[in-house]
Formats: sequence, structure tokens, C-alpha cells
Amino acid sequence: MGRDENMAFMLRSIPGDSSGGVMHRKSKGFRVMLVDDEAERSRMLEEALTAQGHRVVARVDSRADLVPAVEQSQPEIVLIDVDAPARETLDSLGQMHRSRPRPVVLFAARSDAETTRRAVQAGVSAYIVDGLQAKRITAVLEVAIARFEMHQAMRSELDRARSRLSDSRDIEKAKGLLMKRRGIDEETAFALLRRMAMDRQQKLGELARALIAAADVL
Repeated sequence: MGRDENMAFMLRSIPGDSSGGVMHRKSKGFRVMLVDDEAERSRMLEEALTAQGHRVVARVDSRADLVPAVEQSQPEIVLIDVDAPARETLDSLGQMHRSRPRPVVLFAARSDAETTRRAVQAGVSAYIVDGLQAKRITAVLEVAIARFEMHQAMRSELDRARSRLSDSRDIEKAKGLLMKRRGIDEETAFALLRRMAMDRQQKLGELARALIAAADVL
């Protein structure tokens, strides 16, 4: 049975979703942007998504620039169904991941190790080769979103850690400048920094960077 015939068969026999996915969104489906070059396959996939309570908010082909498409349609997840992901598609996904990050599910009829590696680098949350089953779509979407949210949380925590490290480094440098120019000890310099930050309603790291920049100019 061919891939499209298999999809058609599954569409006729889709049961109610009982996946018990990680997000437990039984009453509200996802807003999906569907990327597919084959009109008939895209139509059948949209029917499958609609049958399981999801809403396709945009349908584009794999040559489309995904960044403005995502910005315009505001999907919760991007679902790509292609025979094999082209380099242009993966490049567009990478741009989207950097500027308009969304969970991405990519179904491909065939692939190879290099394409898989590039797909992961482009931010694909779930990459499934030759395994599109309509009755499992909701479960796949939920897992992809959970992976995306976990990755974003880890990325945010890493960004916060880097920011704290940068703040600490700049505060130490600003304290040293105050100690040298005003002839005060470290404790007094830190208290002065805190008071100045409160008076200016700035974060301590921001004030430290402003003092360092001013010292560089003088």
C-alpha cells in the first residue's frame, strides 16, 4: 500500500484520540501551520488534524519563507510533510528557529544521517522518517511541543546563567574602579554601587556596565 493510500485508509478509521499526551489538551487543539508540496496529501493531513480537534491556520509549500509565514499565521506548531527535506527548507527552518521559534514536526519519506543532523541543528523537535500515522498525530504534536518547551527552558536558564556571570564580572570591575578612584575599600564600594543603582532605578549589572563605559571614555 502506497504512502498516500495508507494515509487515506487511516483517515477512514481514525479513533478518538486517547494518547494521554504530556500536555493533556483534550478540549483545545493546536494551531498548526502545515508545510507540504503535495496538495492531495496536504488535504488529507489537514482532515486528519481537524478530525482530532486541531486547526490548520496556514498551508504553505516547502519553498516558502517560513519566518513571515509564522509571523502572519502565529501557529503553535509547524508540521512539515515532505518526501525528503531540501536544503532550502532546512535553512528556512534554521532562520525561523532563531527569530520566531516554534515546535517543529518533520515527517519525511526518506532521509540520511547528514540531513537528520542538519534538521536537528535547524531546531526540529520531532523528526520522523517513513512513519506518518494519522491516529498518532496528536501524540506526536504533544511530544514535540514538550521537547520544544524543555529545550526553551534550558536555553533560558543558560542565558540567565550567562547574564549572572556577566553581571558578576562587571560589578567586580566597577567596584575596582570606585576603590581606585575614591580610595575606598571593597565593602564601601559595593554599598555605593547598590545605592547608586537604587537611586537610578537600575539593575546593579546595568549600572556597573554604565560606569565601566564612562571610565573608558574618560
